[in-house]
Amino acid sequence: MSPPAAVRVVWLGRARYAELLALQERWLRRLQAEPGPDAVSSPEAGALLLCEPAGPVYTSGLRGGLSPEETAQLRALGAEVRTTGRGGLATFHGPGQLLCHPVLDLRRLGLRLRTHVAALEKCAVRLCELRGLRDARARPPPYTGVWLGERKVCAIGVRCGRHITSHGLALNCSTDLTWFEHIVPCGLVGTGVTSLSKELQRHVSVDEVMPPFLQAFKETYKCTLVSEDPH
Repeated sequence: MSPPAAVRVVWLGRARYAELLALQERWLRRLQAEPGPDAVSSPEAGALLLCEPAGPVYTSGLRGGLSPEETAQLRALGAEVRTTGRGGLATFHGPGQLLCHPVLDLRRLGLRLRTHVAALEKCAVRLCELRGLRDARARPPPYTGVWLGERKVCAIGVRCGRHITSHGLALNCSTDLTWFEHIVPCGLVGTGVTSLSKELQRHVSVDEVMPPFLQAFKETYKCTLVSEDPH
């Protein structure tokens, strides 16, 4: 039996969203430069890029989600607005949120895109369970993500090209949820958003959830995790 694939863990700390995207692009180029059978048999599957956004950012996905007028209004609030290549519509990223972008060659992990998305959801569900929120659950599209009742605590939007993934999940730990009031998150009318802090009625930091999240990722993806300096 071959040993489990290794995934590099790169923790940026509190960082600008642009910094995370730039690092993601470097890892994409790195994995795409390893074509052919050698790529599949490589002991390394890619990287798990993690950060806490340093400032408010609204992002739209491949299906759009923000009109020019809405974009101008959001920028007037002091937020950055970006168009990304992930699936889904508009969402918010900001301080108090764990952003996780796995840049992985799915072939090395024996996964397909659908099972990758399900694995991300499972990681977030497991983290909620470990914090005592045992009613956390994933829901089928268009409700992709992790929910507590009708309140979404974790948004998921990924991209995959040539078996290599990018983007990932955003887990609300102690996020200021009022930022979500200016958009229809992920285009889902009539649903709400929540955070671990709101549900548990205490402050839950990104630093607190990192260790159990990494453990859940390791168990779900059946890989080994190797820390790497982002610089």
